[in-house]
Amino acid sequence: MPKWQELVDFSPVAAFINIVDVLLVWFVFYKLITIIKGTKAVQLLKGIFVLIIARILTEFFGLNTLQWMMDQVLPFGFLAIIIIFQPELRRALEQIGRGRLFARTMMQEEEERDRLIEAFVKSVSYMAKRRIGALISIEKETGLSEYIETGTGMDSMITSELLINIFIPNTPLHDGAVIVQRNRIAAAGCYLPLSESPFISKELGTRHRAALGISEVTDAVTIIVSEETGAVSLTANGDIDRNLDMEEFEARLRRVWFGLTPEKKETSIWKWRWRKNG
Repeated sequence: MPKWQELVDFSPVAAFINIVDVLLVWFVFYKLITIIKGTKAVQLLKGIFVLIIARILTEFFGLNTLQWMMDQVLPFGFLAIIIIFQPELRRALEQIGRGRLFARTMMQEEEERDRLIEAFVKSVSYMAKRRIGALISIEKETGLSEYIETGTGMDSMITSELLINIFIPNTPLHDGAVIVQRNRIAAAGCYLPLSESPFISKELGTRHRAALGISEVTDAVTIIVSEETGAVSLTANGDIDRNLDMEEFEARLRRVWFGLTPEKKETSIWKWRWRKNG
């Protein structure tokens, strides 16, 4: 048997072990990236990759002096990594000790969902009580880039304070819609298409027509606060639910945005059309 066949084991058990080995290495790298995501360590990691690439290029192009300098620096790289990434490594070890390393991503997603819902409920409640008109459209699967381009780009973290401040009357961005992508405010002062449905009640204003319009052409979820009455409404899939109290608003927003519970299909086009408290 040739030596190379002796070194390589083609048995099913060995193949399975190799696959598990590769998957574990991939998982470790994935968790490391997850841990350092959003921290200053990301920029430092980029710097390390730049140094490694520079070292390869110096050898390829025969830059002897620069190669010698890199050779003096790189041997201390492992120690430098431990020092530079000390906070992230400490956090990872703490999570391993608590048994939370594998559940971290799921917990982060749940915490982020709760934070977003809380920000919307707090801001909408504040604006409804003071009759501050608002229009907020949340992107789901269908992209809203063409509507984002009509407004002022922001790319800002979602907070109740920022949402309230945007819609304060007589401020530059209050007239128009805020568009949310994932967990960021993408833009404000955006123009949405108005619904041309003949079944819409005449008492509905431009904000409600715009919210229905965007829900008819995309799967976006849109929140409306009436400037005249302070009533809170929500549109999705061409339907509108009006006069929601804060508990109803929070429950409905969780369903249509995150799909946490099955969405019960209602013939709401007739419900909002004939509802007395419009």
